[in-house]
Amino acid sequence: MVKIIHPGDARDLNLPGRKSLEIISQEVGSAEVTLRLVEIPVAEPGETPRKPHRHTDFEECMYVLSGQGMTRTSNGESEVSAGDTILVCAGELHVTRNTGSEPLRMLCFFPTANCSEQK
Repeated sequence: MVKIIHPGDARDLNLPGRKSLEIISQEVGSAEVTLRLVEIPVAEPGETPRKPHRHTDFEECMYVLSGQGMTRTSNGESEVSAGDTILVCAGELHVTRNTGSEPLRMLCFFPTANCSEQK
């Protein structure tokens, strides 16, 4: 079976601090993967930063499409920009923030069809 998902078919997850469009997941028939297009806007002055989160049972792989940012884990902070790939191990507390002057856009891949985050 092949399924084509068009841009307008992605589900907006209405997550705080970012736009997250779920392209592939259990909801559209996937048995084993979730794919999201995430856009983190430029931070506004005085804005409360998003808190770190974790995915207990699976890794997260993020490919930076455009913009600049910073990913924080227990190992410290790493700058990221277009073309970089971030691999976060299962259970690792992490957060990615926009540090640039344009939206930070990433494709986020999870090897599970039902993705959730824990604080």
